[in-house]
Amino acid sequence: MAVDKFITDLKRKFAQGDIVIRLLYINIAVFLIVAIFNVIATLFNLSSVAWVNWFELPAWPETFVRQPWSLFTYMFMHADVFHILFNMLWLYWFGRLFLNFFSSKHLRGLYLLGGICGGLLYLLSYNVFPYFEDKVYYSYLLGASASVLAIVVAAGVREPDYPVQFMFIGTVRLKYVAVFMIILDLLFMTSSNAGGHIAHLGGALSGWWFAVGLPKGHDATKWINNVLDLFTGVRVRPQRRKPKMEVHFGDKQKDYDFNARKKEREAEVDRILDKLRKSGYGSLTEEEKKRLFDASKK
Repeated sequence: MAVDKFITDLKRKFAQGDIVIRLLYINIAVFLIVAIFNVIATLFNLSSVAWVNWFELPAWPETFVRQPWSLFTYMFMHADVFHILFNMLWLYWFGRLFLNFFSSKHLRGLYLLGGICGGLLYLLSYNVFPYFEDKVYYSYLLGASASVLAIVVAAGVREPDYPVQFMFIGTVRLKYVAVFMIILDLLFMTSSNAGGHIAHLGGALSGWWFAVGLPKGHDATKWINNVLDLFTGVRVRPQRRKPKMEVHFGDKQKDYDFNARKKEREAEVDRILDKLRKSGYGSLTEEEKKRLFDASKK
């Protein structure tokens, strides 16, 4: 009875949760299922690696051809508790931040786009650079890091000066967070986790591609969302979440500060609209057109 109630509560929270919560649930559920199967396999002296590799992304093309679905499944797989813990914390913090600037549908699509781009760059790098020629036959990629970094970079491109609070460090602008993570991955491209860092760069590139293209009318996630809607029948509403307060990593913006910024943005939009009425759309600068575009999406 208690188990039934627990499962019912989980289903209800999943159904009522936003896209960030749903992605967290999916990742955690996959991790627990894999962990339980590995325990069972160990108890019967069976190899737990063989079947798990079918869902991880192989670097060797001949292996990848036999399991093409791994380009999708690898981004929901994690090696251990700390691996999934840190990925899910970053997904939660920056996923919620992302929803302040973009829609739930964009986040769903970008999570997958970041993972796909990260996986493709990993495959390409391991088969192009001579440094990896001895490792390509047995290397596999797993984890949501590329997807998460795509979300971080997209938010950083959209609102580069957004203040983020870090414990022991203080306030850091979002653009510096994204740049620091990219530089770190570049420096560790030849480390023991080279594949992971290369995939991060692919995810970062997809986040930049999405955020730069969207104001110009190009949604890099549209095709992914169309495919998901077609095959799953589950549609994520494109409306953007509008929180009462702006949420920071480790802190929340004070009400009076948020209201002041909101009033300033509204005044700027009113000024642009007044200019539009008087002089026409051609009189607007590129920055004014971008502000008007952003305001129309709210």
